[in-house]
Amino acid sequence: MKNSIKLILLAAIIFAGVSLKAQKEVGIWKTIDDETNKPKSYVELYIKNGKLYGKVIEILDKTEENPLCTACEGTLHNQPIIGMQIVNGLTKRTNDWYLKKGILDPNNGKVYDCRMWLSEDGKTLNVRGYLGPFYRTQTWHRIENN
Repeated sequence: MKNSIKLILLAAIIFAGVSLKAQKEVGIWKTIDDETNKPKSYVELYIKNGKLYGKVIEILDKTEENPLCTACEGTLHNQPIIGMQIVNGLTKRTNDWYLKKGILDPNNGKVYDCRMWLSEDGKTLNVRGYLGPFYRTQTWHRIENN
């Protein structure tokens, strides 16, 4: 009986550790514009049914009140970028998250294969978008008040 309780407790501790590790990506991240190197937006990453999702919660360039995704196709065409889901259900692997067609760039309306992984200190997130053999990696910065 005591061994059964010990096994249950050990399993609960291991499960909690795995769950906490998977939650490190959750939170609000500041994106940086590739061309201007200036802060661009805040994206909130969250986990739903074990998959990683993200939506734009604020655009930092205030020249346009609530810009629309004019380059997007289908149901996202001309929809507000604020509130738009741009990370679309990435799956956790050993050291990263990945999904084919996993991230949308609202600037050009294209959907890319996506890989994300945390830096060692957990303060930055590497976000890599792939189009065939070509890729671009952005560094997103964790917003500390989260």
